[in-house]
Amino acid sequence: MQVERKESTMDRVNVGLARRYRREKRFRLFGLGAIIASISFLGLLFVSIGANGWSAFQQAEILLDIHFDTEQFDVDNLSSANYGALVKNSMKGLFPDVKGRSDTRNLHKLASTGASYVLQKMVMKDTAIIGSTQKVWLPADDEVDMFLKGYISRDVPESDRRLNDKQVYWIDQLVAGGRLEKKFNTTFFSAGDSREPELAGIRGAAVGSFFTLAVTLLLAFPIGVATAVYLEEFAPRNRWTDLIEVNINNLAAVPSIVFGLLGLAVFLNVFGMPRSAPLVGGLVLTLMTLPTIIIASRASLKSVPPSIREAALGVGASKMQAITHHILPLALPGMMTGTIIGMAQALGETAPLLMIGMVAFIVDVPGAVTDPSTVLPVQIYLWADSPERAFVERTSAAIMVLLAFLISMNAVAVFLRKKFERRW
Repeated sequence: MQVERKESTMDRVNVGLARRYRREKRFRLFGLGAIIASISFLGLLFVSIGANGWSAFQQAEILLDIHFDTEQFDVDNLSSANYGALVKNSMKGLFPDVKGRSDTRNLHKLASTGASYVLQKMVMKDTAIIGSTQKVWLPADDEVDMFLKGYISRDVPESDRRLNDKQVYWIDQLVAGGRLEKKFNTTFFSAGDSREPELAGIRGAAVGSFFTLAVTLLLAFPIGVATAVYLEEFAPRNRWTDLIEVNINNLAAVPSIVFGLLGLAVFLNVFGMPRSAPLVGGLVLTLMTLPTIIIASRASLKSVPPSIREAALGVGASKMQAITHHILPLALPGMMTGTIIGMAQALGETAPLLMIGMVAFIVDVPGAVTDPSTVLPVQIYLWADSPERAFVERTSAAIMVLLAFLISMNAVAVFLRKKFERRW
């Protein structure tokens, strides 16, 4: 007769431990899988943006022999000269066999309409070139640029592409003669917005973003730090301060477009401030980033040990002296980190700025905070809505520039936290 063995307490404990270890192992694997999936999707996003945008840093240019005919210029009004005719005459000189109005028009289309502005700037900068013949690299049309980059295939029927067979032949002749090449696209970084993709750049939006963030930083940082110091060090503990703290925490979760509506109603409709100006954009983003800066600053003040305060007060310092001489310097790295993160958030915002009119088509680069302007996220939004294929690559390139700024700002925040962080 077999005697049934009774399960001991240690057996039950070992079974329970094995089950718990298996659950912990599965949980770690799930967490590791989530991290790998997140990094994979992020990498896929970066690769997709880079694949679409890297070609925007190059632009097709045509080398033309421009004869600055003196008969075309009025010394008293150089801007009135017909610079477009100079480009057309040079193109005609390269292909003298081209006859007929239609073929001539198609030949002239190979050069960008912005080529005349390049020549105008040359003459305005140096009038001595009038009467001479100069070799000048001028921007090609965006369709020519797309053809050289492989986005327009020559293997499809003529009716299915934007360039006809004769234009493809002329492009091949220019490439074979060394007169059509892809060069670094300086226009992308030096020009403002344009209806023509080959003339469009991000300088206007970048300067607008700089002015907007400058206004935001000058207002949000001192107000946010002062608010945090008052609430943490001076404010009495009662239901009113509790109500203020709850509202600050709630404002941090309010959708950004609500702040845009507030700016539209108050700054534009009540105070009559200029529409589509970095000044108004900075004020709106200040309201949006203040809760983030206040919360981060209060957390930094709380991290300072009470012994620092007590020691300062114990040697005769006033409360204000203890705060300004001892507590603030120790809490400042955390405050700066929170501020930089808040500014990075503001740099990527679009919705509140759309509400105050910063979605307008602005060609000129702003020179002050009151000038009409746009910002990088809004510029990306405008280009993404354009039908031209050339704007697709410029949209991705602008996203790459914006991501570079955001990553740099977050890297600075991490560096400051690591460099100045104190462990107690």
